[in-house]
Amino acid sequence: MTPQEPTYKLRCIESGDTYPGNEIRYRSEKGGLLEAQHDFSKLSITRQLLDERFHSQEFPYRSGVWRYHEFVLPVAKEHIITRYEGNTNLYPVGSENARERNYSTIVGDFAGARNLYLKHLGENPTGSFKDLGMTAGITQAKALGCKAVACASTGNTSAALASYASLAGMQSYVFIPEGNIAYGKLSQALAYGSKTIQIKGDFDDAMRLVQEICREEHIYLLNSINPFRLEGQKTVAFEIIQQLGWNPPDWIVVPAGNLGNTSAIWKGLREFHQLGFINKIPRIASIQAAGSNPFYQSYKNNFSTFEAVKADTIASAIKIGNPVSIPKAIDAIRKSNGVVEQVTDQEIMDAKAKIDALGIGCEPASACAVAGTKKLIEQGIIGKDEVVVGILTGNILKDPDATVNYHLGKLSEIKGTFANQPVQTDATVESIKKYL
Repeated sequence: MTPQEPTYKLRCIESGDTYPGNEIRYRSEKGGLLEAQHDFSKLSITRQLLDERFHSQEFPYRSGVWRYHEFVLPVAKEHIITRYEGNTNLYPVGSENARERNYSTIVGDFAGARNLYLKHLGENPTGSFKDLGMTAGITQAKALGCKAVACASTGNTSAALASYASLAGMQSYVFIPEGNIAYGKLSQALAYGSKTIQIKGDFDDAMRLVQEICREEHIYLLNSINPFRLEGQKTVAFEIIQQLGWNPPDWIVVPAGNLGNTSAIWKGLREFHQLGFINKIPRIASIQAAGSNPFYQSYKNNFSTFEAVKADTIASAIKIGNPVSIPKAIDAIRKSNGVVEQVTDQEIMDAKAKIDALGIGCEPASACAVAGTKKLIEQGIIGKDEVVVGILTGNILKDPDATVNYHLGKLSEIKGTFANQPVQTDATVESIKKYL
């Protein structure tokens, strides 16, 4: 197989128009979003083969993305750029299933969920779920012979882009909103060699500009508008199903910013169901921050209208007021019989404190999964005994300032409800014993 003879196409999700898979294109002629369409009838992949690959050390199957090579991007192996991403832990943390591994039930008790799992994508190489999409995106860029790539980012995308582009020997450019990126994320983009451009505006301004620059300068765009990014990210759904022994959960609860994960997870579930690997599709719950909630507002109107918002939330990874993937995400919620909910910054940081106290930690945006699960259980939408998988999107070290300031009580308008404050003592054994 060569990149000149792809076995996949790009299909417009609105018109159904198709384009060659090896064409550099992000939208249809009419402006509709595209997705990769595979001819699964030509595949002879079985669940048994995927289980065998699960334990393989062979390139590229050691990767949790490329274990599903034929489902993601069936290019020649010589093009694949991987850091062996994926294969992240699925932690049982509910009051019932946590006993499987002698884990604390602190998170499940907080959320009121007896069969809750946390899929921690922050355990990927650069510390977030973006690696799953970026390995596919950079691989496609390499197969197409591209020399430079770019993205707009609130942080995690820039870190992944910089890492994988450097590994592939490509120049990368990241457009970031000035003053709206956590330093833990910015440091990665700088360290990995990306040319970093700070825009005097928000993420939506950066997104608009990067699209124009990529078009005019013939740079390959790797935001989630790129359909191959979502091909990598859909393997989150594949991994969850496989890690649960091919038994789908009742719900998958995902933080929602640019809506790439909502869209990608739905696509993965849909494809596994189409192949007969699962006999039911989990419901998807997309959780937005209340200060960055255009998808939630649209959902409340039955998706009859959509209006962008001026995003404002402590969860910088989802601080996006005009998400690119909204048509795909609407399709995901409707066809999975899903829901959209919002949570406040206070609810986010309190849920984060509980996740952190479990010992696995996460960045603020990730905590939407637990805060949202708690809220949906309280509303009776999710049953307490239903099997729920919450997606943790990023590592705790992505935004250490938010964590420290929560525990020190220094966050504006956010209380340290579960703060673990340090104490000062004299430099004597007696003083320390009083604290103990």
